[in-house]
Amino acid sequence: MKVTVAFLLCVVACGEAIIYENASYSPEERQFLDFKLNNPKTIVWTKSSGDPVEIREVVAVNTDHFNNQLFVDTISSFSAERLPERITNAKGAGAFGYFVVTNDVSKYTYADLFNGIGKKTPLVARFSAVVQNKGGTDLGRESRGFAVKFYTKQGNLDLACLHIPVFLYRDPNFVSHLMHGVSRNPQTNLISSTSRWDVAIQRPATLNTLFWLYSDYGIPNGYRKADFFPVHTYELANKHGETHYVRFNFRTEQGFSAFTNQQAAEVSGRDPDYFVKDLFNAIGRGDYPSWRLEMDVLTKHDLQTVDYNPFDVTGLWTNGTFTTVQIGRLVLNKNVENVFRDLELAAFNPSNLVPGIPGPVDNLFKARRTAYRMAQNYRLGSNPNKILINMPLYARTYNRDGKPPVRGNMGNAPHYHPNSFNGPMPYVDENQPAKTLRVLGSMAVDFQPLTYFYNHIIESEAHRRRFISNLVDSLESVVPPVLDKVLELFDLIDHDLKRRVAVGLEAAYARRRADRGPPSINTPIRNFPTAVNY
Repeated sequence: MKVTVAFLLCVVACGEAIIYENASYSPEERQFLDFKLNNPKTIVWTKSSGDPVEIREVVAVNTDHFNNQLFVDTISSFSAERLPERITNAKGAGAFGYFVVTNDVSKYTYADLFNGIGKKTPLVARFSAVVQNKGGTDLGRESRGFAVKFYTKQGNLDLACLHIPVFLYRDPNFVSHLMHGVSRNPQTNLISSTSRWDVAIQRPATLNTLFWLYSDYGIPNGYRKADFFPVHTYELANKHGETHYVRFNFRTEQGFSAFTNQQAAEVSGRDPDYFVKDLFNAIGRGDYPSWRLEMDVLTKHDLQTVDYNPFDVTGLWTNGTFTTVQIGRLVLNKNVENVFRDLELAAFNPSNLVPGIPGPVDNLFKARRTAYRMAQNYRLGSNPNKILINMPLYARTYNRDGKPPVRGNMGNAPHYHPNSFNGPMPYVDENQPAKTLRVLGSMAVDFQPLTYFYNHIIESEAHRRRFISNLVDSLESVVPPVLDKVLELFDLIDHDLKRRVAVGLEAAYARRRADRGPPSINTPIRNFPTAVNY
């Protein structure tokens, strides 16, 4: 009998090896097999205190649960596994990688990570869908986020990007109302097209973002094939104290590609985690995704000559008014080993800047500096930067104690400033600009960018038809008071836009009237007992 069992185990083990070597499994499918190959010996199971688990503790049936410490250890941990979900960007994916400088940009900034051709800086990046909950689809028509944390010698630099080059709003007070409007209804718990469009028409500048989302740029073919933009205009300073104003752009080196509504619905029906899986498998097979980092540059003199507001996050810069400069390449070459440790605990904060990059000066950015830290303190506790994934290469601070982790907690160093005992001291940045630019915002409504988008950024008639079709799909279920206002705004943007959307809506309503009632579904015969059988 023992010989038979041993033979069967050998067959199973050998069979696994043969299947693994000869079948074409994707990296995500073979992940546990890879773990087994990398860990050929069985490891000893312990409780969280390090106490080895004795085999009789594994089954809790007919035992005193309170004396079974494995049960207590396991259930207490399981009950507290989850953190609060991110209020936005909850569903995501990510990876580790590096940034390498390919062009000398010392003329614009003295930031260490951007100086020295060939210099490499390690980083972690997280992609996300802005509105989706954790269990949502990757293929909704919505903004995608791309957050990067560069671990530089001068501290962490975090860039929070979107896959479209404009932001939804200028007024920081609008953020909570906007996110409520595009999120789930408080009674139905469903996404409402009516509330989404109602929010937009109250602040027409929001339409700039919606136009991008309902165009061919709205649903990229995975995270790897999308461009990403930090959106804000960043102030840079060189070693002479001279300032430039730039917009960073991450341009995909995989080539931009996007889905239509029909394609997205088909892929989502088969695999709602398509974006996550595509990224993991590409890195797992050695096809490392990369992006070219460039910046559009304006001088201080240019600020006085351009006929648009270069600090308006809802609009684009006019072609021909700026210079584009290449900086380097971002490459993702290592999948995370543990999603919770490496991504759920990651805290990306736009206010994490480094010398040479004073950062944006617009009012929205100033508000984000506070809002991100508040959200992270709520989600992760008061020490988010002491969590391993968020720790800079060097940190000496007077921040102490609080909820774990605290790491070294600065040991026995002085815990107040100033002091006479060689505690951490500030340094003098001789290159920092003497003056800070102050920017006043405006709430004026400008339809010109929307008109330009409809007639020029949408470059072909075929694209324009798809754009109209996407708008109609979204507006078909919007109630009349809101829909009427939307059409009025479309008429102000372009008469042709309003006419085409109205015609499309009439056709959609006609199809709905002709197809009343739910679709016919073949219901399987119930072959299990019900109350009817008795």
